[in-house]
Amino acid sequence: MEHYFEFSKYKTDFKTEIIAGITTFLATMYIIVVNPAIVSNTGMPFAGVLTATILVSAFSSIAMGIYAKNPIVLAPGMGLNAFFTYSVVLGMGVKWEVALGGIFWSGIIFLLLSVFNIRTEILKAIPKQIRYAITAGIGLFITFIGFVNAKFVIANSATLVGIGKFDAVTITFLIGLLITALLVVKRIKGALIVGIAITTIMSIPIGRFYGDASAINFGTSTLVTFAGIFSAPDFSVFFKMDLINSLSLAMWPVIFAFLFTDMFDSISTFIGVSEAAGLIDENGEPKNVKEALIVDALGTTISGIFGTSAATSYIESATGVEEGGRTGLTAIIAGLLFLPFMFLSPLLSVVPSIATAPALILVGVFMMKPITKIHWDQFDDAIPAFFGMILIPLTYSITQGIIWSFISWTVIKLAIGKYKEVSWALVVIDILAILLLVL
Repeated sequence: MEHYFEFSKYKTDFKTEIIAGITTFLATMYIIVVNPAIVSNTGMPFAGVLTATILVSAFSSIAMGIYAKNPIVLAPGMGLNAFFTYSVVLGMGVKWEVALGGIFWSGIIFLLLSVFNIRTEILKAIPKQIRYAITAGIGLFITFIGFVNAKFVIANSATLVGIGKFDAVTITFLIGLLITALLVVKRIKGALIVGIAITTIMSIPIGRFYGDASAINFGTSTLVTFAGIFSAPDFSVFFKMDLINSLSLAMWPVIFAFLFTDMFDSISTFIGVSEAAGLIDENGEPKNVKEALIVDALGTTISGIFGTSAATSYIESATGVEEGGRTGLTAIIAGLLFLPFMFLSPLLSVVPSIATAPALILVGVFMMKPITKIHWDQFDDAIPAFFGMILIPLTYSITQGIIWSFISWTVIKLAIGKYKEVSWALVVIDILAILLLVL
């Protein structure tokens, strides 16, 4: 195992990879419940989508670890599930079986682009200045998600966002954040896992002895809720995709939107996590890029087969990277941890969102390091990079941030005559990005 994953080369060991895998799973496991909660609005059975979510997450992550040897977990993507549910099925009136077929075909196209290295060329076309900005932007995005999950940052009709009220939830979160931060500062092994466990324990009284958690815990009055142990898996949405009607002319814009959004979500996440972990090859490209993109494409394809929205690389993988995970064993461990919840899904309710929020916020800190590599004194580099970095959290979309950084980079560089800094592949990407915005 040490030889296969090259532990010595990446300065890691078996124990470190195990801890990293557990940490990544804890930061990602919310998707097991949240994804079916969103996708079931299409009329698909909640239990069926939950089973599909677990299997897609497990198989894709294990494949990433074994084949691509990268510490990156895959699961049905947030944003992609909302687009599938609210835009395609509910907004356009597309039957969910047809929409699943669209995801399958986008995965097939995705796979062909990856196998024939077209997707790799797309990745190489992204300027390094924008790569650094994307990493920092994803860090800000993760931090924002953490603060929102903890209800420390809330919606405000006057200012769009504002600070939440200080109550049992936010005070418990702040104590958990402080404890986790101190553990990280002292470089305690497994600091993020310990922080999650401590914050979960501190959250037990909420709703039992003080406060009411119903507003943030799906209507449940207690924040830490024991809802049993076992539940049988539901395979009712397996192979329910409609492959024929999903190829109709009206569905091609939808397939393109699935493809483009998934592709740039995964590419930008892959870049961000690789930069944060230092998993860069001798050419300055992410490690095993072709293999990782093939796995990502397979994850999207099986999503349509199993019955859920498209899988993508998860930004929460950065939590495991921060714990020292550097090889595919991290992804394998995280993937394996999904499988028991085919039967143990009620146990997920034990860990509340405010317990994982400190880990997400601190990962944002870790991912800001590449910001120092941006040429802030060269405005033709700095402006597009800044657009990408800031628009990711402000639009709540990695895709939107990367689109506008690409377009602004191209326009500025061409306007000042730096034609060599704009590749033909980047121009093609810009055209596809504009098409996506119009669609």
